[in-house]
Amino acid sequence: MLSDKIKQIIRDVPNFPKPGIIFKDITPILKNAELCKEITAALAEQLTELKIDAVAGIESRGFLFGLALAQQLNVPFVPIRKAGKLPYKTIQQSYDLEYGSATLEVHEDAFESGQRVLIHDDLLATGGTVVAASNLVHKLGASVAAYSFLINLDFLNGKHRLSTYADKIFALASY
Repeated sequence: MLSDKIKQIIRDVPNFPKPGIIFKDITPILKNAELCKEITAALAEQLTELKIDAVAGIESRGFLFGLALAQQLNVPFVPIRKAGKLPYKTIQQSYDLEYGSATLEVHEDAFESGQRVLIHDDLLATGGTVVAASNLVHKLGASVAAYSFLINLDFLNGKHRLSTYADKIFALASY
């Protein structure tokens, strides 16, 4: 089962980025090209019934499978980045994290009004980052069609925060 494969290869890093956090490191997955292909195919398969106009990946680990997923779906990929990283005119959204606060940006012309966007990231925790990304999508007149993640940390209840934006929330492995 794909969920088991993902869980076997994920590396737990204690006390990162601060004491008390156990970071779920997906980088060992990237060493396995076949598993990467299987993950991309599984994510795409979950979306076959949805009309997706673009995939937005959240910096930085959301870029890894977000771009591959956009290519598989034959739609544009839009990077949602940390503040100060995009070269053109941007809009911003600040938010709180489990361990601080941050600001996300997207180019002001990233989405067309009415587009249906899939937001992808590697992991769903409390949902703060993904809610900020969702607000950026909405500010540009697009809507969130669905969310996809490699990992969902169920015990942090991030799905509940996302249900306001879209009811399609996919994760390949849950803890």
